Amino acid sequence: MPAERAYPPDISPDVYKALGGAEMAIKASGLDPALIELVKMRASQINGCAYCLDMHSRDARRRGETEQRLYLLNAWRESSLYSGAERAALAWTEALTGLAHAHPGEQAYQDLLPHFSPKAIVDLTALVGMINLWNRLAIGLRYIHPVDKTAAA
Repeated sequence: MPAERAYPPDISPDVYKALGGAEMAIKASGLDPALIELVKMRASQINGCAYCLDMHSRDARRRGETEQRLYLLNAWRESSLYSGAERAALAWTEALTGLAHAHPGEQAYQDLLPHFSPKAIVDLTALVGMINLWNRLAIGLRYIHPVDKTAAA
């Protein structure tokens, strides 16, 4: 396994502090903490970020998220376990995370309106942007997730 390349807090503490400030603002925004973790998990699944998937699955479980909802997140459209608000947020997450392939359709935005205020939509959009940035840092700089030695193969 490749070694980590650089650890941002050590190499660029001012940038890392600013990113942490943005993360704290999102957490304090009023978005449901469980929804925040689902969005972070879904974007990290799409981007293939093992470090972030490990971190946010642990965070979600600590907040009371069920194993079943975490396992089925990749197939949320086919499951009845997710609320209308979660479905709209997950669709928005996928649309924004996949910008390189297509821009979000108007319907993805319209689907948010029954569930989120304009401020919450901005906060949700910032959340999606931040987790995509964290994914790029973790993947690009080869963050290595911790390994539970008792569970490792």
